[in-house]
Amino acid sequence: MTVTVTDAETDVLVIGGGGTGVGIARDLAMRGVSVTLVERNGLGQGTSGRSHGLLHSGARYAESDPEGARECVPENRILKDIAGECIRDSGGYFVQVAGDDPAYFDEKLEACRKVGIDAEVRSGDAARRTVPALSAAVERVMEVPDGSIYPSRLVAATAASAHACGATIRPHVGVTDIHTDGDRVTGATIEDTSVGGTSASGGNEERIDAEHVVNATGAWAGRLGELAGLDIEMQPAKGVMVAIDVDGLDRVLNRCREPDDGDIVIPHEDQVVLGTTSVPVNDPEAYDRADWEVERVIEECASMLPNLRGRDPARTYWGVRPLYEPNDAEREQRGISRGFF
Repeated sequence: MTVTVTDAETDVLVIGGGGTGVGIARDLAMRGVSVTLVERNGLGQGTSGRSHGLLHSGARYAESDPEGARECVPENRILKDIAGECIRDSGGYFVQVAGDDPAYFDEKLEACRKVGIDAEVRSGDAARRTVPALSAAVERVMEVPDGSIYPSRLVAATAASAHACGATIRPHVGVTDIHTDGDRVTGATIEDTSVGGTSASGGNEERIDAEHVVNATGAWAGRLGELAGLDIEMQPAKGVMVAIDVDGLDRVLNRCREPDDGDIVIPHEDQVVLGTTSVPVNDPEAYDRADWEVERVIEECASMLPNLRGRDPARTYWGVRPLYEPNDAEREQRGISRGFF
């Protein structure tokens, strides 16, 4: 294999082309920082492109992770303002179904208001006038400013904006080695991963030197860390998304209970996407895709939207959450913070 050591240098090398990576590249480029982003596949083909596409208001985490919920509030508003073509500003309902604990609903409502999330309570009858397909068992809802994201559109638009601001965006370029100088990471060796491709220099590999290297590889962060001799204690969890052809839903639906399987319904054009399960995995690429996950998600979501029953999925897909939990490996996956580290 030919290794070509080039003069390629950048202030910051971002590894990973999902929502986090392209967002970092855009932010740095807008500030005039020299930045190069590399992604071994196409942009947004990891966790970002395999999500349910929920634009959080923060309500889901208001009582369990108020700091994370507070971060969602301005993020939600900014995305709607600057990336409106990538957002469906539908609003959302947290739904209390007969048998659900009303105290949990009240706790979430109070927590939302404490962290600055707009939240209004509506009766089940009032909610059904807006969403006629809602179950007759829905007793009340909490209206919050949730929405839907079109992930591929958002990632592509963010990368295009980063490029327009001077960033170098290189999809289909994988990292084969991380270079260090003592305790400092100084760059990476990369290779062209496109079918039949070669690196920009004409060889199979090239080197990029950088003042800083950002690991934005999500569930794969531990693997990249190993190349630098670092132990990054990821706790990845897989979840299934189920897309079903259902038209006419114009609200995100969240079951107002402790987070569990099948408690989110997100409208996307003429489909809804149902989510999701949470099953620990050791490998973010090799894991079982079990039929029971699909069946459970449909049945649970049908408690809010009964017309889901009896419909065949248009497609199913799994994503892997990039959860990081170094201090308490026994914590249930849904309890791990979604914050940045």
